[in-house]
Amino acid sequence: MSGSYSLPDVLDRIYHNQLALEAAVMELTLWVEQQGCSVVGNNVRGALEEIGENAGHIKQGLARLKSKGLG
Repeated sequence: MSGSYSLPDVLDRIYHNQLALEAAVMELTLWVEQQGCSVVGNNVRGALEEIGENAGHIKQGLARLKSKGLG
């Protein structure tokens, strides 16, 4: 598989979408907390923490794929 539709390229785009969604959800979380909904904010922050951890694993996996010449 080569070109712009290689597995690493597609996964890289999914990873970047994940980062964008994480940033958007954080903006909404800040707004919700400003409205006084701290419980909701804390719940979302817990989910965002998990997303952040998973993003690190995804990035490491992408680096391995690319280093093996698959991207």
